[in-house]
Amino acid sequence: MLLKSLLPAAAAVQMAAAQELMRFGCSQLTLDRIDPLVEPGNMPSAHMHQIIGGNSLNASMQPVDYDPPTVSTCTSCTYSEDFSNYWTANLYFKARNGSYKRVPQVANLGLGVKAGMTIYYIRGYQPTAKVTAFPPGFRMLVGDPMNRQASTMQKGLCYRCEANMEQNPFGGAPCTGQDTQAFPAQPCGGGWRVTVHFPSCWDGKNLDSPDHKSHIAYPASGTFESGGPCPATHPVKVPQIMYEIMIDTRAFNNKAEWPADGSQPFVWSMNDTTGYGLHGDYLFGWQGDALQRAMDGKCSGDRCAPLKRQTDQEAINCIKGQSVKEEIGDQWLDHLPGW
Repeated sequence: MLLKSLLPAAAAVQMAAAQELMRFGCSQLTLDRIDPLVEPGNMPSAHMHQIIGGNSLNASMQPVDYDPPTVSTCTSCTYSEDFSNYWTANLYFKARNGSYKRVPQVANLGLGVKAGMTIYYIRGYQPTAKVTAFPPGFRMLVGDPMNRQASTMQKGLCYRCEANMEQNPFGGAPCTGQDTQAFPAQPCGGGWRVTVHFPSCWDGKNLDSPDHKSHIAYPASGTFESGGPCPATHPVKVPQIMYEIMIDTRAFNNKAEWPADGSQPFVWSMNDTTGYGLHGDYLFGWQGDALQRAMDGKCSGDRCAPLKRQTDQEAINCIKGQSVKEEIGDQWLDHLPGW
């Protein structure tokens, strides 16, 4: 991306305005072992997720028939017309004695939410470009929880080892410079910034596909940032969605607690010790034409005249209890949930 990323918070706001991207916080809605996209109806799903967005989330959310803006009563996102759901796996620390503890998330620079994620809707870098909002019922997946090789990772999925919580010095655009496809191999003084980019071209017909990927695509040539054209099979340019998950690994930086062989001790909730299984799920849920208004209005940052915004505290207050009642790892566990 051309995104100059997050130096101080003020710089992030200025860059968002200059680059026509919405950057806003969503607090933690829930931590739960459900997955309405990949495993609809299964309780529990195969692995634990951390989830943000509308509180109508449940294990079975059929496209179109289930309309999050209609059935949600709150959202953990600061844009109050966004009842979409966004989720990823949870990160755990595996101690030398074999026990596990969940690694917490923190808010990103300049945002007043609690844990959760930073969400970007990037219109692009060509002011005259037409960008089409997702339709009701749209959903998609990027990455593969079963992947364990760098060579088979989708593009735009990466990790940054931050030197400090101020993210200083600036490490460059996401997935460039020293960013890695694998988990960071060393203790990180400021935790991790985990980045998940979604493709930005849609076939214009299907709200989903059997693999949750085939109805979306990357530009046929060039890149999203350079304005590369969408392929003829997927001609509709949609906003590029990006997640940033700030994971606070500082409590686990004591290498005396790491494996005796010195290997890194972190593991995704689907028992991935490599980091190559990084993935993100998206289920659209903007109210009415709000997202299209945001695209047409070239919204930036987390405040935009065409959209309604709630307070950070209202977003924090939107929480949902677990559907699958089990320990999630805030205390030491002898196994990962589901494993």
